[in-house]
Order: sequence, then C-alpha cells, then structure tokens
Amino acid sequence: MVLGWGRRSNKTRKPKLDLVIPNHFICPVSLDLIKDPVTLSTGITYDRESIERWFEQGNFTCPVTNQILSSFDLVPNHSLRVMIQDWCVENRRFGIERIPTPRIPVTPIQVEEILFQLVASASRLDRYGFLQGVDRIKEWGSESERNRRCIVDNGTPSVLASAFREFANDSIEENVSVLEEILNALNWMLPLQLEAQKILQSSDALRCLVWFFGHQDLSGKQNAIVALRQILSSGDKHTFETMAEIEGTIEPLVEFINKRINPTITKASLGIVYYLVSSSYPSSEKVKLEFIELGLISSLLEILIDADKSLSEKALGVFDSLCDCQKGREKAFSNALTVPVLVKKILRISALATNYCVSAMWKLCRYGSKDDDEDEVEEALIEALQVGAFQKLLVVLQVGCGDETKEKATELLKLFNPYRAGLECIDSDFKNLKRSF
Repeated sequence: MVLGWGRRSNKTRKPKLDLVIPNHFICPVSLDLIKDPVTLSTGITYDRESIERWFEQGNFTCPVTNQILSSFDLVPNHSLRVMIQDWCVENRRFGIERIPTPRIPVTPIQVEEILFQLVASASRLDRYGFLQGVDRIKEWGSESERNRRCIVDNGTPSVLASAFREFANDSIEENVSVLEEILNALNWMLPLQLEAQKILQSSDALRCLVWFFGHQDLSGKQNAIVALRQILSSGDKHTFETMAEIEGTIEPLVEFINKRINPTITKASLGIVYYLVSSSYPSSEKVKLEFIELGLISSLLEILIDADKSLSEKALGVFDSLCDCQKGREKAFSNALTVPVLVKKILRISALATNYCVSAMWKLCRYGSKDDDEDEVEEALIEALQVGAFQKLLVVLQVGCGDETKEKATELLKLFNPYRAGLECIDSDFKNLKRSF
C-alpha cells in the first residue's frame, strides 16, 4: 500500500504525489502513520491506540493473520518508533511533524501498588504520604485516556472515597488540602462506581461536601457539588434523609442557583435540588418548604426565560416537584411569569421539558393554591388560553406523549373548554416541531 501527500500546481491544478509513506510505517488497522508502535505475539506491529480499540470492540484475533491470540500483551517496538521519528525529521519540508516519543502506559500492577500506599497512608492519616500518591495518579491520568481508564477500572475511586471519609472524620479543617485533592481527582473519574458512591454516602463524607460549599474557592465548590450530585443520583432515601439533617445544605444551593456563578455549578445545584424535592423520604416535605421559603420558585422562573435545554429541563423538573405542595402552588400563582413561561416552554425544549410543563400546569389548574379558591384557578385557565395553551396541548396529544402526560393534557383541555368562547390565542408558535414517533 502507498499513501502520499499531494500538492496542486497553480497552473494545472492536478494532484502531484510528493511524499510516499513506507508501507511498514502504516498501521494495518487505521491505515495511518503509526505513532506508538506495539507488536503482538504474532509478530505484527500496530499503532497502540488502533489495536487497543480493536480489542475493546470484542475481538480476540490478530487483524492481519486472523490468529486467535493467546496473549494480549503489547510490546513496544522501539526500533520502529525511532525509524518513524527519523523519517518525520527528514521530511519536515513536506509539513511532517516529528512524532513525540510516547509515554509507557500505566499498568494495573502499578496502579495497585499506588493504591496500597494510599490505603496505608489514609489509615495512618499521613497527609504528606497520601498527597504524594494522589499526585502520581493525577500525573498518570494526565498522560492519556488509556491511563485514566486503567486507573478507574482498578478500583481507584473506591480507595479515594474511603480516604475522603477517613480524613473528613478526623478533621475537615486540618485535612482540607488532602480532601480537596481527593475531590479534584474524583472529578475526572465520574461517573463514580457504585461502591465509591456508597462510601461517600456516609454522614461524615456528606457533611464534608456541604462544608466545602461555604469554605472553599470556586474550584473547590464545583468539585464538591458535582460529586454530591453524583452521590445523590443513586436515589438512596437514607442518603436524602441524611442530607436533610445536615445544617447549611439548603441555603448555599439556592444561592448557587440565584447567582449562576458558572453553568456547571448551576446545573449541579439544580440536579441536587431535584433529587431532594422529587424523592419520597420522611423529611421531603420539610425540605420542599425550605426551598420555597427561600424564593426558589421565582428563581426558577427567571432562569427559564433564557436557559438552554439542559438547564431548562432541570429547572422545570424542580418547579414541577415544588408544585406538589400547596405552598409551592401559592408562590407559583403569585408570580406573573408562571403561566406564560410554562405554556411557552411546551414543545419548545424537549419531550421531558414538555412533560414537566404539562404536569405543573395540571397541578396549578387542578388544585390551585387553596382548596376553595375557584377564582384563582379560573384566572389561570383564562391566562393560559390567551397564551396558546389549548392549541399546544392539542399538538402534544397529536405528536405523541407518555400515558401520564396524555391523561393530564386531556384533563386540562376539559378544564379549558368552558372558557374558550371569545378568547383568542396570542401565541401558538409550533415551528420546528418534530413528531416523536
């Protein structure tokens, strides 16, 4: 096989081959110039990234010989690498850059040795020794994606999570530098393995994460809140109850949402709030009321005015859950943005967002903020009709939706029907609508 780079003459505009790559410099899998040559037990040399991808796809053979491999060891071919590098240097005039010498990938044995040291250091509460081990892991992880996979697959998240719990239980203030480095390392190991999540669900670890909300810089806050969202994603009710009992949890989350310091913190905060208000556990109603009293309903509506898809879905999910209680519906009714924003977002963002909008509208129009306040519900129904709710709900049913959303949309249409006479729709924008089937 021959590959080459061509240049076009200004006069003829015909391709001209100026450079030919030697066949033995080409990877048989990718057909590109080999950057990190490794040799299989069959004697065939490949580019490391290409052959590793071949194995990850479930293949057990040598691509060239088709022999079933008895060993998957990849032996670096240093002689070929030097030859390729020399060839690149000789052909610099053609725009060829010298291929850097690849670093030797980390092995599971090396990872296990470091983890053994980390466990020993954590048991002694040896901050200096532990930080040295974490630095080594971070150095390996920064070198390649392959190293990161090897580090994660060999149990590093669980070891770091256990150490985080141990140092937090000892003293947060005295061990803050270690705790911060652990969170920083765990941040690029997301999503965390189930075992690591369970370890971090301990009360000591959760209290430490909440402590980070108010005592660390922006990076520390972000690492803590992203980790906490991951921990709560397991849906463990005992963890939610533990979070509800930790003092100083609710206020910082609302502050992060209000200030919108950066998109990552805002989305992670909304994710945490959603888990806390949408789950059923003993303190869930109390937690909802705390968020409502801190003005979260108004904050969510302001966010929804110009939020992107991901942020809108999270904000609508929280809003819908807060409308489960009477106090939440009362705050929603008192805000002039509620009905226009909910109707506007139907069919505008995603199927999930539409489900949340329909559900929140149904709760408001079905129950109101008080059991006997029919005038309030009537005003909401009329306002919703004026901004195009009836037409949008019809389209929701036509394009397809889940059974629960279908039932709520149908009931809303029945509630709207008596008030339709003489009312004109102000907004019925269905452009770019796609059917869901």
